[in-house]
Parts: sequence; C-alpha cells; structure tokens
Amino acid sequence: MLEKKIADLLNDQINKELYSAYLYLDFANYYADEGLDGFAHWYEVQAQEERDHAFMMRRYLINNGIRVTFDAIAKPNKEFKNHMDPLEKGLEHEQYVTSLITNIYHVAFEQKDYKTMQFLDWFIKEQGEEETNAEDMIKKMKLFGHDAKGLYALNQELASRVYTPSTTGPSM
Repeated sequence: MLEKKIADLLNDQINKELYSAYLYLDFANYYADEGLDGFAHWYEVQAQEERDHAFMMRRYLINNGIRVTFDAIAKPNKEFKNHMDPLEKGLEHEQYVTSLITNIYHVAFEQKDYKTMQFLDWFIKEQGEEETNAEDMIKKMKLFGHDAKGLYALNQELASRVYTPSTTGPSM
C-alpha cells in the first residue's frame, strides 16, 4: 500500500496531466483557427500523450489499492498574441510538470518508496524529452516562422507526427 502523501500527490498529478491534455487541445484550437493544421495536429497528438500519462498513473494507483478521484479540469486561460506564444507557454508548462513529477519523486525517496521511484523513472525521462521537444519547436519557429514558405514547410512537418502509444512506459 502506498503512503497517503504519495497517493495524494499521484492522484493530483493525474488531474494535472488531464489539464495538460486540455491545455494542448486549446493550443490546437488556436492553431486550427489560424489555418496552421500541422501545428494543430501536433498538439492534438501531444494531448493524447498527456492523457496516456494520466491513465498510467491512474492504473498505478488502482494496482496499489488506491481509489482515484477526479477534480474539475480548469479552463485554460491563455491568450495568444502570435504563433510563438503557445510554443513558449508549452515549454513553461512542461517545465512546471517536470517540477511536479520531480517533487513526487523526492517525496517517494524520502519515504523510501522504491517502487514508486521506479515507476516515476519513466516519467522523469519522458519530461526531459517533452522539454526538448518544446525547445525544438521554439527554435524552429524562430528560424522559419517569419517566412511564409518556411512556416508552410514547418506546418507540413508537424502534420506528419503520428500518435503512437508508449510501449516502454509503465503499463497501463
């Protein structure tokens, strides 16, 4: 059985992961409205991945005898001034999520909950990838986003992203 503090943190993280999916769908809506369907698609795939993260954590809690509870998902309150704005807010959000998962890991370490630490190892690695992806999106937009042809090519590249459920993550 998990310690209550760890169970509560993981349960809260499930809701934060679902909010992440909701936030990325909001980004997708913005880009769809702007006619950038590749960017919209990229964030739709990102939303699916965030949902998967929530499901993995949910399954972990259930497998450890913890009843999962859901909170209301907050409405994203982001206003976008330009095409770069969601990308920068996406990086900020991923850094925030990294800090949350790192905190859960720290608490698990303090309580010598090695099983939860092992479970979280995948998420820590995943967050590194998420931050790198967000940084790469910003770099590409800075390089190509101010040129119509470059923006078109970048939009096409992002449209090719394929959703693939994790086969290496914690089992759902």
